[in-house]
Amino acid sequence: MRISGMAPEVATPRVVARTAGLLTALGGLAAVALVLATPDGLDQFAPAVIALGPFTMLAGLAIMRWGSRVPRIFYQVLLAVGVVGVGVFAGSAPTASGGVAVLALMAFASMDAFLFFPLAWAVGFVGEVLAIGTLVVVVRGDVAAGPAAVLGVLVVGSAGAIGVLASRAASAGEDALTGLVNRRGFDELLDAAVRTAVRSGEPLSAALFDLDHFKAVNDTRGHAAGDELLRTVAGTWTPLLPAGAVLARHGGDEFALLMPGLDGEPALAAVERLRAALPRVGTSVGVAALEAGDSPAGLMRRADAALYRVKSRGRGRGELDAGGQSPLARDLGAALVDPGAGGLAVHLQPIVTLADREVVGVEALVRWTHPERGQVSPAEFVPVAEREGLIGALGSFVVATACWSARALCEATGRDLFLTLNVSGLELDDPDFPDTVLATLARTGWPAGRTVIEVTESLVEAESARSIGALHVLRAHGLQVAIDDFGTGYSALARLDTLPADHLKLDNSFVSTITTSTRRARLLGSAVALAHALELTLVAEGVETEEQARVLTELGCPLAQGWLFGRPQPVEALMASLAKAPAAA
Repeated sequence: MRISGMAPEVATPRVVARTAGLLTALGGLAAVALVLATPDGLDQFAPAVIALGPFTMLAGLAIMRWGSRVPRIFYQVLLAVGVVGVGVFAGSAPTASGGVAVLALMAFASMDAFLFFPLAWAVGFVGEVLAIGTLVVVVRGDVAAGPAAVLGVLVVGSAGAIGVLASRAASAGEDALTGLVNRRGFDELLDAAVRTAVRSGEPLSAALFDLDHFKAVNDTRGHAAGDELLRTVAGTWTPLLPAGAVLARHGGDEFALLMPGLDGEPALAAVERLRAALPRVGTSVGVAALEAGDSPAGLMRRADAALYRVKSRGRGRGELDAGGQSPLARDLGAALVDPGAGGLAVHLQPIVTLADREVVGVEALVRWTHPERGQVSPAEFVPVAEREGLIGALGSFVVATACWSARALCEATGRDLFLTLNVSGLELDDPDFPDTVLATLARTGWPAGRTVIEVTESLVEAESARSIGALHVLRAHGLQVAIDDFGTGYSALARLDTLPADHLKLDNSFVSTITTSTRRARLLGSAVALAHALELTLVAEGVETEEQARVLTELGCPLAQGWLFGRPQPVEALMASLAKAPAAA
């Protein structure tokens, strides 16, 4: 939906209903007052004209109460008919002053059309007012030409002023570059659409698009090329939108789409048609359908979660949020309320120096023992937490529990260990995430300088500006950053000199083959040299055999973790284990 060249339409259905209903009721009240104020008014006016006032008052009150449920065309027709009705009443007024007063009210009401309706309709209303006003003057013959001309000038001038103001008000919701609705305008339309969908029961879906590798376009071809690409996307998609849909530029290279009347798979099919219209422009999209209990923010949060999953799994496709909270999500939510009773726990896995097998750090890993299902894999419940909006609460539990556990472990064993915390991309994308982490460190007394935030290579490849910014903020406060699963992708390798990173964690799928593949062993040696050249600490994950440990040691890898050195275990068990092996002097 483009704003340019269309009606301002700055009011929501509720505002339209209340304003139109109030004006209608006031018009009816004015008609009743005119009849009563006119000497022998009940005899001077025709019975049908007298009944028009009370009927109009009741209609206005009804519109104020229930009018937000009807389509906007109803108000356009209502205003057009109302102008004719007021003209009939003015023509029936027994005195010239009464006729002029009613015509003035009609002019005032018709000019409000500029606030609600397309320009052509608003201009038509003003023309209708002038035409009917002229007809009344001619028919009555007792209204002087001077007052009538003054009234006409006032109508035209006021209408023009209102039209300019309404246009400027509407432009506050327009993106200057593409002509689409901007984020502010989209949020207003989203609120109204959700209210309408909840009230009517009609389906409603929303989608968030991201242009893949848009930053590379700006960096290699310049911002003018990036701007032109955004205009091309807007111009291509606008004529292809489903009926009633609203396309907005949500910010940067992100577009948002509101689809009234579409639910689930039809909504996903609609966005896939848009993606297909731009085969040379890579796009990722997340789609969510309105579910019972969804707020406008909740609907967009689920669309954003679906978009994140697309970006973290390779981009260039669309995904539909499943919607509705699954039984596992409900159980996880209950467990987060009371982690002890719900079976949630944080285990710690040792990280050792390969040279002497000394434990120098621990990685915090969340575990869930479901009351009925038993052990549930993080690979199963963490994506559920991300999809159902529970990842923030889960992450906060892990960070706080891990910090308390690591502090207790260090105090009990006399070791200065570092703590590694896995972080979801959705957590990093939360503007409050850095403050939450820093507040947790302060509350638990765990030092920032011995805290490592671990993110996946695919998350870094997605390169959300908020996520990268959060990492910079945390590093500025003394925390370190580790890139997890290094070696499974290509994107981070090209930008390791610019990423806010201090550690590289070599993926276990890479480590598992170093004893059977000489090429993998040589690649690992190159990775060790690269990390050393960039002053990054390399940690090998998934070390299970002595032979793997030997090869890693020979290649110069400094740190490792895996079942060979210790499985993830509760802090009490790790305390007992480390107490038997005093720290090296």
